[in-house]
Amino acid sequence: MPEREFITGIPGVKVRTVLEERREITVKADAIIAPGTTCPRCHCSRYRIKTTVRRRFNHALLSRKKVVLVLWIPKLFCRGCRHYFMLRVPGILPKRRSTENFRTEVFHLHQGGLTGAHLSESHGISGSTVERWYQDFVAYRVKELQGRRCPIVLGIDEHFFTKKQGYATTFVDLRNHKVFDVVLGRSEDSLRAFLSRLPGRERVQIVVMDLSETYRSIVRKYFPNAMIVADRFHVIRLMNHHFLKTWAAFDPEGRKNRGLLSLMRRHAWNLKPEQIPKLEKYFEEHPGLKYLWEFKRDLSILLLKKHQKKDEAKNLIPQFLWHMNELIQSPFMHMKALGETLKSWAEPIVRMWRFSKSNGITEGLHTKMEMISRRAFGFRNFQNYRLRVIALCGWNGVFVLRT
Repeated sequence: MPEREFITGIPGVKVRTVLEERREITVKADAIIAPGTTCPRCHCSRYRIKTTVRRRFNHALLSRKKVVLVLWIPKLFCRGCRHYFMLRVPGILPKRRSTENFRTEVFHLHQGGLTGAHLSESHGISGSTVERWYQDFVAYRVKELQGRRCPIVLGIDEHFFTKKQGYATTFVDLRNHKVFDVVLGRSEDSLRAFLSRLPGRERVQIVVMDLSETYRSIVRKYFPNAMIVADRFHVIRLMNHHFLKTWAAFDPEGRKNRGLLSLMRRHAWNLKPEQIPKLEKYFEEHPGLKYLWEFKRDLSILLLKKHQKKDEAKNLIPQFLWHMNELIQSPFMHMKALGETLKSWAEPIVRMWRFSKSNGITEGLHTKMEMISRRAFGFRNFQNYRLRVIALCGWNGVFVLRT
């Protein structure tokens, strides 16, 4: 292929001339009839050339100059069905005035952060055209992803959508750190239609989730082969919540002290050397709180263990059961409630020691989704929001050009 034909990147096109001007590069070329071309209506291979039609396409941006492709396309007459048809050129869809290469370039630049006004000035198209192309590519990608099967490791969590429509549920592929799908609602009634027609539900082996009874019943019903693993962050947060509630009942005035609150909430290994004497001084005034704080510290160390082998995890179970029984027998209401919760979720919590993944990946994706909503100044239509989330958080951003 001659060097000048590299500027098009379209197979089946023979370049005549390349004319470079101050702000534009015009490439004049002929579309070549490839062997095996057939009529799109009857698939007949017998035809004759009626005429050639001159078409002009926006093709690319090269060295700040727009590349315009002027193409002579044969118009063919089918001898089978006796209808006329235009020769299909790879990379140029019917009734389009821009090549797929040009449209894909605009999509990636807009997704990368360039505004519609900037692209309108640099590529010579309107801002509404930029948005229309972007929505077209997003819908095309989501349509491609509809046939996906469920990931083997699934993360489930909720996030806030709007005041009017409430919460949405996020399904995340934790192995690939990608959003699998977003569904409006967080109850079984709102998720039933989506989950009942979800392909590959039986291949899900692990579901990571917070301590939500609703989600647990949904997973047991719709993912029969999946093991539930509790999310480590939510377990520790629940434990700290009940500990602070017990502290408030024990010493209401001390609970209102922000300095003490900062010290009591921290893990023991995160305390600075100058903070330890302050905490010990407070414990001298309230000796009962020291035992409670040490109990919380030991339970935190136990729950935060990771990458345990099977035998190591078995050896940790008696310690967990001892802490759980101590909480259930506690005279404090909030500690007793924590013990009952640990008892109800004992198996998912114990599985945390063997499984390292957590819903921290999901929470990070939620942060991205919040940024998407802020950049759009909010969404009213959930489907538009879902398409944008899947486009930005659910795939690797690489398109195969449509032909």
